[in-house]
Amino acid sequence: MSRPRFFTTTKKGENYELKSELNSEYRHIRKDAVKKVIANMTVGKDVSGLFPDVLKNMQTEDLELKKLVYLYLMNYAKTQPELVILAVNTFVKDTDDPNPLIRALAIRTMGCLRVDKIIDYLTEPLRKCLKDENPYVRKTAAVCVAKVYELNPELTIEQDFVNMVKELVSDINPMVVANAVVALSDIQEASPESEVFIINSTTLNKLLHALNECTEWGQIAILTALADYKVSGGKEAEGICERVLPRLQHANGAVVLAAIKVLMINMRHVKDDVLIKGFCRKMAPPLVTLLSSPPEVQYIALRNINLILQRRPEVLSNEMRVFFCKYNDPPYVKLEKLEILIRLCNDRNVDQLLSELKEYANEVDVDFVRRSISAIGRCAIKIEEAAERCINVLLDLINTGVSYVVQEAIVDIFRKYPHRYEGIIPTLCENLDALDEPEAKASLTWIIGEYAERIDNADDLINTFLENFKEENAQVQLQLLTATVKLFLKKPSENQDLVQRVLQTATTECDNADIRDRAYVYWRLLSTDPQAAKAVVLSEKPPIAGENSGLSPALLDDLLYHIGTLSSVYHKPPETFIAGKKYGADNVNRAQADPGDEDDVTAPPPNIQAAIKNNDIGNLLDLDWDEPSNAAGSPIVNESPRNQLGSLNDLLSIGNSGGSRPPVEQNSSNMLDMMDLFNSPAPSSGSQATSFSNDLFGSASTQPQQQQQTNQPKDPFADLF
Repeated sequence: MSRPRFFTTTKKGENYELKSELNSEYRHIRKDAVKKVIANMTVGKDVSGLFPDVLKNMQTEDLELKKLVYLYLMNYAKTQPELVILAVNTFVKDTDDPNPLIRALAIRTMGCLRVDKIIDYLTEPLRKCLKDENPYVRKTAAVCVAKVYELNPELTIEQDFVNMVKELVSDINPMVVANAVVALSDIQEASPESEVFIINSTTLNKLLHALNECTEWGQIAILTALADYKVSGGKEAEGICERVLPRLQHANGAVVLAAIKVLMINMRHVKDDVLIKGFCRKMAPPLVTLLSSPPEVQYIALRNINLILQRRPEVLSNEMRVFFCKYNDPPYVKLEKLEILIRLCNDRNVDQLLSELKEYANEVDVDFVRRSISAIGRCAIKIEEAAERCINVLLDLINTGVSYVVQEAIVDIFRKYPHRYEGIIPTLCENLDALDEPEAKASLTWIIGEYAERIDNADDLINTFLENFKEENAQVQLQLLTATVKLFLKKPSENQDLVQRVLQTATTECDNADIRDRAYVYWRLLSTDPQAAKAVVLSEKPPIAGENSGLSPALLDDLLYHIGTLSSVYHKPPETFIAGKKYGADNVNRAQADPGDEDDVTAPPPNIQAAIKNNDIGNLLDLDWDEPSNAAGSPIVNESPRNQLGSLNDLLSIGNSGGSRPPVEQNSSNMLDMMDLFNSPAPSSGSQATSFSNDLFGSASTQPQQQQQTNQPKDPFADLF
């Protein structure tokens, strides 16, 4: 098969020549012809026209030739289902052959043909092979039952094949036991509603006994099945863990992960803390060994280790050094190692970790440098005693000119420890010119606005950013808008022109709807109730609770059950990425909820539900757009549309008859001056009150059509100043 001469030919009419060679009286010519046919089939040529001629060579004592013919039959059985029936007699005859290899080959090929018409002829040979004296034939027949079940479940149950495979779980040969477990697991997965394969205490002992003598893939199958067993108590769980522990020393990483899965599941039922610590200590060396594998295997191991540490952080608590990044690690391995380093960080090793992260900040990979600096901030949030040391490291990095430092790491530290590390603000502001990333600019802008009363030149710093306001990233524009309003509320007499210019620009010259909406809200707050604006904009920020704990316990339990599979690499349940899988109720709720928050409420509040149901945007925003009605349900004429929150026009301080001002507490002359600055005379007619809603939403006004045509739209904020 591997010889090139079977793949190359210069002859014309190749299929005709192959046909004559397949019918040659000499066996070696026929054998070479079959090899040429298989070679053409391998490279994608259509040789289905030679089906009858290849089939003639099926009855032979040459095992190699028989394997080649069987391979050809499996490939073209679906396209030639009528001709496959001609091979049934040979298959049945081969299942009675004295050679167990031929018997197993025949039953395996019949199971792989995937033709409905041949299943009826397969039942008797399959029944004989399930009881064959040779274990190789029995293990092959066990897998064949799973294939037949996929084609015809009713026939498989009717012929009692499933029960015969269950009996093979008690077979004396471990290979047969492993294949029987694989077959029953596949049948159970195909019919989850039926209890095809339920492990009991008797079966458990047989599987644990066979575990030591199976091949590596057989061990994986048995360990996967053991993960489904529900222990009766702590003693039984301890026994399972003790007998699975030797599998941790296996050279195959898949066996190691399968064994760890069984240990993690059963350790939940063990009550002895000393025993649990012993199990965790024995799990560490094989996990560390996996990190000496190629990068692709390392990544899989790291993703699984991430899950294990979320449940049992003590497993690798003393092995942090093995997760330090190497110079030749691929980026995806480095980033995953950073996540694990944060999880292993504690008050004993934080100094060592900070020294390592400081070195990472000098790498050439920009994304890796950002993650490393962010990791320093996460260390400060996680370990309060080390916060000051983390700040000092960040300050050292600022002095080196690394602009990424002022991003979320710094902001998170201020949120976690408010009013504690404000002394570094001048140093951050001095490096304003070094900022070239939107995230860095937005972060520093937030700091300037939040601590504007402690920064003498806060208005100059804001002005620096405002010079290119319209060209800035939307994230930076939003932060600039908020920071300017904060600065004005804290220093109103000095920054009136500044806030006026920013709001005017944001509402009239920005295309981003989010920026305009935020500017409108700030404008209305400032023009209506300055005290309310202070309460909203300058409200106390809740401090960050701490390092994100990761996945929710329910999702983590699900993923720990799938350790060693794609699910543990994606950190998602298998139903979310396997085609054909349907969500169960629990899976849907878990997929919709935030993995880090078990208390998420996916349903909106009742008032929003009602608004959505009625397709009423006015109700959704809790704004009174509709005409008010009296008790009889008829519209009320010539009555102010104000309610408790005000109409959309009132939201923008437009159309207030008489120019009335909301009551304000007389706490500050600056506040009164600010109100005089923002309030403007009311329009003389009510026709202009609808211009803003027409421009913004494109909807018809309640005014008559003729009146709408005579009134030109007007900028609603033209008179506010």
